[in-house]
Amino acid sequence: MPDTSFNQQTKQKTQTKKPKMYKVVLHNDDYTTMDFVVEVLIIVFHKNVADATKIMLDVHKKGKGIVGVYTQDIAITKVKEVEQLAREREFPLKASIEEE
Repeated sequence: MPDTSFNQQTKQKTQTKKPKMYKVVLHNDDYTTMDFVVEVLIIVFHKNVADATKIMLDVHKKGKGIVGVYTQDIAITKVKEVEQLAREREFPLKASIEEE
């Protein structure tokens, strides 16, 4: 008869941890146009015009606006995409990430 005690002792439960999530935030400045912010929100974050306009107004009125919540790698990539587009169009638009 085979010894099953060894198999029972070596079984382990594996739990998958949820990754930390990060907010992507756009910051207001005095030079970036509202139209460009809406364009960035549509292109980079795939927002519809209404949502992009609402977020843009938050950025304009409150100084910053939360664009979305992503895993760290995706959030960092989104920030880089925003800053690349801003550089290409010569705007000082800044984005950052904040741990949720």
